[in-house]
Amino acid sequence: MHIPVTMDDGTVEVFTGYRVQHSISRGPGKGGIRYAPDVSLDEVRALASWMTWKCAVVNIPFGGAKGGVICDPKNMSQGELERLTRRYTASLIEFLGPEKDVPAPDMNTNEQTMAWIMDTYSMHMGQTVTSVVTGKPVSLGGSRGRREATGRGVATVTDQALKFLNMNASETTVIVQGFGNVGMHSARLLWERGYKVIGIGEYDGALYNADGIDIGELVEWKTRRGTIHGFAGAGPFDKDELLTQPVDVLIPAATENVITSRNAERLQCRILVEGANGPTTAIADEILADKGVFVVPDILANAGGVTTSYFEWVQDRMGYFWAEDDVNQRLERVMIESFDAVLQYAVQHNVNNRLAAYMLAIDRVAFTTKQRGIYA
Repeated sequence: MHIPVTMDDGTVEVFTGYRVQHSISRGPGKGGIRYAPDVSLDEVRALASWMTWKCAVVNIPFGGAKGGVICDPKNMSQGELERLTRRYTASLIEFLGPEKDVPAPDMNTNEQTMAWIMDTYSMHMGQTVTSVVTGKPVSLGGSRGRREATGRGVATVTDQALKFLNMNASETTVIVQGFGNVGMHSARLLWERGYKVIGIGEYDGALYNADGIDIGELVEWKTRRGTIHGFAGAGPFDKDELLTQPVDVLIPAATENVITSRNAERLQCRILVEGANGPTTAIADEILADKGVFVVPDILANAGGVTTSYFEWVQDRMGYFWAEDDVNQRLERVMIESFDAVLQYAVQHNVNNRLAAYMLAIDRVAFTTKQRGIYA
C-alpha cells in the first residue's frame, strides 16, 4: 500500500507499506510490524511464513502474518510516526481484527505504536477493541510479563537443554550476543538461575570476563548510560571473536546471519540457543550438525514472545487479566512441552532439532488444513 503522510515541515511524503498473511488455517494471522529503510516485500513474506511455523511449533491457535513500512524512524518525529501508523492502519482496516489478523511490535516499533493502531482500529469500529493488537501498554490491555517473555522463553529452553544433556547450571558458562530486549532478559534470567555469563556482545563491541559478569549490575549500567561499554566488571573484547570463545551455551540474540560458513567451524560452544530470528545460515547449520553442537532453533527458542502475545489476546477477549506469576508459569509450561515435542520428533525421525521443529510445525498446519478440507 502507499501511505501519504503530512510531515512536520508541511510537505507530504508517500511511504510504501506491506502486510502479508501467510496462513490462517489454524487461527487469525499473527506477526509484527517493522519500520526500517530496507524493508522489502520478500523480507515480509519470509517473516510471515516464519510466524506460521513458530506459532505451530508452540501449538498456539494463530497463523503467520507480518507487516512493514519502508521508512527511517530515526529521522522522524513522534508526530510523523503517529500519522504514518494511523494511515497504515486505516489502509488495512478490512484485513485486521481479533479474528482476522493481530499485529504486534517488531523492529523500530513499540508499545506506543500498538496503542495508535488499537485506537485507530477502535475509532473505525465505533468501540474499543483492545484485542486487535498485542504488545500494548499494560494500561491499555497489555499483558504483564510480555516485555521479558522472549528472554524468559530462551532461558527456559536453555534449562531444558541442560537437563537433556545432564549438565549443571552452576557449572555452565554462557555468552550472549546482543543486549537488547531479548539478550538482556535472557542473560539476566540465566544469571539469576546460577549460570556463569562470561561474555556479552553488542553491535559496537563486547565485554568478556572469564570469572563471570554480574548481569544485575550490567543491566543497571546500561539503563543509566545507554551502553555496555565502560563497565568495570568486565574487559572490552572484539565482538566477532566473542562468538568463537570456548563456552558451554552460546545465545545469538541480535540480528540474522551472524553464524556463517566463515565462523561456524571455529565455534566452541556445546549448545546454541537461537534468541534471534535466523542467526545461523544454512551452510553454517550443516557445519554445526557435523560438529555435534546441540542447537535449539529460533522458531522454538524465541517463541516466548508470541506465546505471551497469545496470552494477551486471550486476556483482552476475556476482559480478565492475570498476575505476572500466572503468565510466567503458563509460558514456562508451553515452552517445556514444545521443547519435549521437538526433541521427540528429532529422536523418532533421526534428524537434528531444527528439522524436527519444522517437521512438527508443518505436520500441525497440514493436519489442520486437511481436516478443514476445501470449501466448494
